[in-house]
Order: sequence, then structure tokens, then C-alpha cells
Amino acid sequence: MSTYVRHSEFRAARRVISTQWRAGLIQHRSLHQTTLAVKDNISATGFPTTCASNILSGNNIPFDATIVRQLRQRGAFVIGKSGMDEFGMGTHATTSAFETIHNVCGLEKYSAGGSSGGSAVAIRAGQAELALGTDTGGSVRMPAAYTGTVGFKPSYGMLSRWGVVPYANSLDTVGLLARNVAPIGKAIVEQNLYQEHDSNDPTSLPSIVRRRCTAERKGYESWDPTHSGAVKGLTFGIPIEYNIEELDSRIRQGWLTAARRIEELGGRVVPVSLPSTKNALSAYYVIAPAEAASNLSKYDGIRYGKRNDEHASDSFEGILYAKTRDTGFGNEVKRRILLGSYTLSSEAIDNYFIQAQKVRRLVKRDFDRIFKLSNPLEDQQPFDLSEMEDTVQLENKFGPAQVDFLLCPTAPTTPPLLEDVMKQTPLDSYMNDVFTVPASLAGLPAISIPMDIPFDTNKEDEKLLNFGGLQLIGQYWDDARLLAVADMLSPHVLQQRLF
Repeated sequence: MSTYVRHSEFRAARRVISTQWRAGLIQHRSLHQTTLAVKDNISATGFPTTCASNILSGNNIPFDATIVRQLRQRGAFVIGKSGMDEFGMGTHATTSAFETIHNVCGLEKYSAGGSSGGSAVAIRAGQAELALGTDTGGSVRMPAAYTGTVGFKPSYGMLSRWGVVPYANSLDTVGLLARNVAPIGKAIVEQNLYQEHDSNDPTSLPSIVRRRCTAERKGYESWDPTHSGAVKGLTFGIPIEYNIEELDSRIRQGWLTAARRIEELGGRVVPVSLPSTKNALSAYYVIAPAEAASNLSKYDGIRYGKRNDEHASDSFEGILYAKTRDTGFGNEVKRRILLGSYTLSSEAIDNYFIQAQKVRRLVKRDFDRIFKLSNPLEDQQPFDLSEMEDTVQLENKFGPAQVDFLLCPTAPTTPPLLEDVMKQTPLDSYMNDVFTVPASLAGLPAISIPMDIPFDTNKEDEKLLNFGGLQLIGQYWDDARLLAVADMLSPHVLQQRLF
């Protein structure tokens, strides 16, 4: 399988054939345990953790990541490690040092999305019931949209990142994928993952803050979507800045159809403005590579990583570990290290990194203004009416309508052909993250669920790609209600059977 999910007796980069997968599934389901696939940048005892990189080939971490330990304690059984883009850097799961991840179920020619493409494929192919991924700028939600699965990115700081190999510390979030919303909702709410602080992770929200945030939110009492997920009476916002020229017409139509279904269910749909969105992608691709360059500096073959031992010395032009990093990292990783190192340099930091952080604050402010619920970690932000588009109607003298959730596409297109992906420039690839990056910059919970899109019955490719990803974004720590609403909304926006 193209997920290259590995069992413990196999070395890094070895694949498990489908018959072994099926045998494992039958054996472990008889124990009433949830089968769990773990992305290859999350440590799990008994399995190598390579981050899909040559520099970590054969690397074994002798402990479970906190999230893996928590799920194992709740009855999950780790069945293997799933493929990814190298160190999480990619949009289509094509930058792995070991293999390119393919989509499944008749879509083998198409991208599975990245960087958690292997986790999404494991779910779509029925190899696992629950999968762990990491979401830095959409790396869980994008694969979910491309494979017709559900991908959830929780509020930043909810799930521990201890035991996760970092890409960008201020953005990285452990995410969950499944065939539908229920297993994710049960893990987060019913199994109380949202309550667990991890003292090993400095980004894990402290217990006292968790209790305060939870007290201001609904839906955490129990996992009961029929009670806390009713769409009637809720207000959903459609960001006008997300209706971009590059948006595929079929994705746009699916988005509008989903909005109509919400109105039929008694919800209200209103246009909203997020004026800083146009700069969010640029800010992300300054901040994330800068943090990545810092995080990856330790991989030199001396402290961490596999040393280049082809020659007596791996130095080049006086740089001790140049050959190790040259052969250990792939092209995309090296590109982002160079970009991040430059933006952190003394001559560029003021014009790039500092400016990107200012944009990030503006993105957070835009979100906080439009949600009915206030951000428990921030002061409430008033509207600046002078910044509003003319197309946004004012609710009252204080500003436009405020919303419970935002509704938008996850990806601007259906899954592209892998053949076309290989011809894309890096900039073309980065553009796919345009709808997922803003929520990551703001640390907000977001979920991608599959939706119906129109298709021409005379076009075979459209008949195959008859689904898209619909993204719901909530206010910080409104994860329980977001999951419940997504669970209730799912059968109405996707009326075909994908599985």
C-alpha cells in the first residue's frame, strides 16, 4: 500500500502488504480495540520514527508520544506508522524520501494531500479506524478533503505535542482523522482528551486555564451531537475573501449548496469579512520556514541524525556536516531551511519575520471580531467599520453579524493528478493551503468533512472526483460544539456513500 504503514519487525521504509493489514485488523478488532495509524513524525514504541527523511532512517524513539500513550490507555491499538511529506513539509505527500503517497479506492492517479497523506489513505482504505496526523497549516485537513475522510485540527494547546518531531512549534497541532466525525468526537470529548495537560509540553494549556475555557463553552459535558450539535438557531459566516478566482467552480457550487442545506436545517448564513486573509498565506510561509530552520539545525549527524559515512569526512568547504545535511534532507526541506534562515538573518528579520508576526496578530484579530464567543485567551476586539467591505451588511450600529462558525472550502480544487503535481512550482503547491492556513495562524479549531459537488456524467474524471472538502472553523476552545455540529451536518452535505 502507498501509505507505507510499517509494523515493528520491518525496517524503516519497508511497506506492509495488504494481506498482513487485513490479518492484523481481524485479530485486533476481536479485542474491541480501535485500530490506530500514527503519522511517522509521532513516536510510538516498537516502530521507527523517520519523518520520511533519510537523515532519520532507522531512527527509533524509545517512548510513546503523549497522545499515543493517551489513546493506548483508552483502548486504541497502534497498527502501524503512516507515510508523510518529509518533516511535514509538503502539500501532496510527494516529498518523502521513501515513496510518493497515492490516493486509493480508484483514485490512485491522484494526490492524497499532505503532509498527513498516509494517515488519510489508511482511513480511506479501511486499514485503520482512527489516525493521528499533525496539522501545521492544513496538513490534516487537506488530506481529508482529497480522500473524502474527516480531518480535525483542535485548538492549539489542547493535545500534547510531546513526542512529536517539530516542524514549526507555534503552529504544530496534533490532529485526528477518521471516516466520520463520531470517533474523533468520542476521543476528544467522551474520553476527556481535552482535559489532559502535559507538563512535558510547554505549549500544552495548563489545567487551570483548561477548566476556565471549558466553563465558558458548551458541549463538553458529554458527547451528544443531537443535543449540542443542532444547526437550528446557529449563525454561519461565509468569508467573502475566500471566494477567490482560483476556486474550482464545482467546489464553489458545493460550498453554496452546503450553505443552502444549513438554511434548510434552520441555520442562518451571512457574509463576513476577514480582511487580513489576503496576507495570511505569505505570513505563514515566512513564519513556518523560520521556525523549521531553527528546529532542523540539530540534525547534523553528530547530535542527531544519520551521519554521511561514504567518505572519511563529511565536511565540505570547511563546513563539518555539510554532506550529511545535503544527502540527508530532500529538496523541499532544504528549500525551506534556506528560506527560513534568510528571513531570520539580521538583514531580513525586520522586513520579513517581524512583519509576518504582525500579520498573524491581525489574522487573529479578524477572527475574534466575527465570532459571537470571545476568545478566552485574548481581549475582545471591536469592529473597525472603516476596514469592512461594502458587500458586508451591518447588523446594527456596532458592526456586522457575528457568527458561531465559519463555513468555507478546505481546498480550492479537487485532488490533482500526481503527474500534474510533479510539474508544479513550489509556489503553485503552497497556494493549495490558502483556506487552511488562517485558522492555523490563529490557533483555532477546524474540521474538514466531505461534501457533494456537482459533476458531468459524461466526464470520467468528474465522476471519480465527485466530492470535496467542507471546512468548519470555530472560536478557540469551541472544539466540542464544532465536532457536534460537524457530525450533525455531515449527512446533509454528503448524501452519497463514499465508503
